[in-house]
Amino acid sequence: MRIGIVGCGFVADYYLKTLPLHPQLELVGVMDRDPQRSEHFSRYHSVPQYASLEALLEDPQISIVLNLTNPRSHFQVSQACLNAGKHVYSEKPLSMNLSEAKTLVDLAESKNLYLASAPCNILSETAQTIWKALREQVIGNARLVYAEMDDGMVHQMAYKKWKSESGIPWPYKDEFEVGCTLEHAGYYINWLTAFFGPVKTVTAFSSCLIPDKKTDSPLEVNAPDFSVACLEFHSGIVARLTCSIVAPHDHHFTIIGDQGLLSTKDCWYYRSPVYIQKRLTIRRKTFISPWKQKYPLVGQGRTKYGYKGSQEMDFCRGVAELAEAITDKRSCRLSAQYSLHINEIVLAIQESGNSGKPYQVTTTFEPVEPMPWAK
Repeated sequence: MRIGIVGCGFVADYYLKTLPLHPQLELVGVMDRDPQRSEHFSRYHSVPQYASLEALLEDPQISIVLNLTNPRSHFQVSQACLNAGKHVYSEKPLSMNLSEAKTLVDLAESKNLYLASAPCNILSETAQTIWKALREQVIGNARLVYAEMDDGMVHQMAYKKWKSESGIPWPYKDEFEVGCTLEHAGYYINWLTAFFGPVKTVTAFSSCLIPDKKTDSPLEVNAPDFSVACLEFHSGIVARLTCSIVAPHDHHFTIIGDQGLLSTKDCWYYRSPVYIQKRLTIRRKTFISPWKQKYPLVGQGRTKYGYKGSQEMDFCRGVAELAEAITDKRSCRLSAQYSLHINEIVLAIQESGNSGKPYQVTTTFEPVEPMPWAK
């Protein structure tokens, strides 16, 4: 399956580092709206470059386009790719606007094209292991989930010095203006929706606690740097999700069941250990065992992916899943409807402000299938 990349920014290096793990994917070429960045990326990775988006889309070799542009460009670029007859794998979110995201899904369906969106960490060994443990009811019936996506006070860190392997600076102004909820909440929402099905209502609060992020120029948008949401699923499960770049770093994920806890430390590590803690009753006292028992990880993925960063993730695994779905003529595990549902939930949290009003989710999706090696 031949692919092309649009957007040669910070995240693109991570895709190039994990691309060799999927020999069924062949990179034909790349482009960026900044010719210097495109030239630099092309030269560093020894890959061909296109002079324009139009030139890339006119190449009949390319079947899938990876949209790795800034989130505010996702809609326009993905729409152009679909109109050109290309399947699309987009970085998160599908769009900054729900109406536009729905337009993309409708367009893909009308043209019989595949549309999928990151994050793809539901395909990780850790996520698939937790899902297997849930199906086996190792903690009985699941009742409640606590998920944390807090990354510390990023504005006090040396973020202006952060660079990808090829030397591309972290786009801090874009990141702050888009907001940590749109950037990071999906990492756990895609777990939750795969495990427990569609979300029914979102009750959330979001706020920009630190308007001055110490950028060189003032931010045009003071996006929320803290959000907390309670998600009610049609299946009856309830989850609480926090997301911030203010609270101390914490990526813990804990499922509370009738018979104990199922947990892991970090969804950004594809082989983060999974633990079980049983609920015990001794005499008249019932408590959670302080001893954690490891649940065996499924799959044979790598522990290290050969790049520096605050995560160990196979960024191209979602692209490979999309390519295999196209080849096998089956539904993609990261389907357009699934991606749209996650997009709607993230936007509902991001835009909640301090209203405190429950948001009724309008989208849904067909059940996601576990990976064959995790059944």
